[in-house]
Amino acid sequence: MVTLATRRRTTLVDPQEHERQAWIGKVRKHVLLCSFIMKDVNIYESDSDGLLYDPRVRAAMTQFTDSDEDLLTFEAGAAVRTANHAVERMRAHGSQGRGVSAGALDLLIRLNSSEHGISIGELARAAGVSSRNATGLVDTLENDGLVRRVPDPKDRRSVLAEITPAGRAWMKAFRRPSQLAMRAMFHGFTPEELVVLRDLCLRLAANQHRLAAHLRQIGQQP
Repeated sequence: MVTLATRRRTTLVDPQEHERQAWIGKVRKHVLLCSFIMKDVNIYESDSDGLLYDPRVRAAMTQFTDSDEDLLTFEAGAAVRTANHAVERMRAHGSQGRGVSAGALDLLIRLNSSEHGISIGELARAAGVSSRNATGLVDTLENDGLVRRVPDPKDRRSVLAEITPAGRAWMKAFRRPSQLAMRAMFHGFTPEELVVLRDLCLRLAANQHRLAAHLRQIGQQP
């Protein structure tokens, strides 16, 4: 005879089994992320030094170049855009799966790293978007209960955006999936390569900032 107590015992989950299943789920997600990233790798080829290049880009960019050195700059620029798109697709895939857009995630990360509220203008400048865009993103996060507007203690006419406890809880839950995603994204990279990649990207950004400042100085739009 099956009693109520017996049925209750049979529905209990072994804690070790539960932990094992959770770990398997994480590994599966990690593998899926790797395959998501690597699905287009077969379009690339290796040069005589064993370094990757995109033959489609090389063929398309030759119309703009007069030398091999020029071609390299165009190929490098295209590779940076490709890598940026890959990272942004991954970030959007992870955040939108949890109900937050990639743009809103940028603001949420900045708010989570601050102990105090941040003005809309400052958020816009940090994220590289317009104040109107930042206002819309804050509106969305506020409607979701992840962010709230609070008075600016230094200026009563202004308001600041501030992350809520629910927002901090969301960020805490997003931490581990982010780690797995970035590990998958940079699969096969050594720590030394990551340091060099970081340096190269920031040097490129610094060059763009200098160029933009120069163009503003001579009265041209960057």
